[in-house]
Amino acid sequence: MELNYWYAFFTVVICLNIIVSFSISKRDDLDIIQKSLQILIIWLLPLIASIGFWLFHKSQDDDNKPGGGKFGGGSNDSIGVSSSGD
Repeated sequence: MELNYWYAFFTVVICLNIIVSFSISKRDDLDIIQKSLQILIIWLLPLIASIGFWLFHKSQDDDNKPGGGKFGGGSNDSIGVSSSGD
């Protein structure tokens, strides 16, 4: 019975490695050497590297989304005058 847990664990790790390797290979912002080295690291350090690279690239993609920055200009109105109230 314990052997089935190991099979399930290794299956999850291999699937995660395949998914992250595929997503890295499809990125346009990396050179071929960067892609190759990151995929190599994913397969040498399976669980740690795949989760780490996935989180890193996810955070990079979140920063580049439109509307990801702050909205508005703070306490200034549209003509640049501060309106703090009376």
